[in-house]
Amino acid sequence: MSVHEAITAHTRKMHSHLEVFQALDAEREQAIEKAVQACKAGQTFSVEEINRATARINEHANHGISPVRPFVTEQMLLDYVKRASL
Repeated sequence: MSVHEAITAHTRKMHSHLEVFQALDAEREQAIEKAVQACKAGQTFSVEEINRATARINEHANHGISPVRPFVTEQMLLDYVKRASL
């Protein structure tokens, strides 16, 4: 394999890794938005879906160059909604 082919293969692998990260991150953001809307409406909410997506992101990050995301607590979500409503 030539150097050019090796670089191209590596670049494709990194690009593919980041595409998967973007999809997982979008899934996490949707879960956050869903929980925020429920919290704002005074409904019960859970951070389980957010943290499942977070765990998948962090596991994926172990195999490439994507960043990790912090796990979310219910208190963090409540604080965010409170700050956002000020």
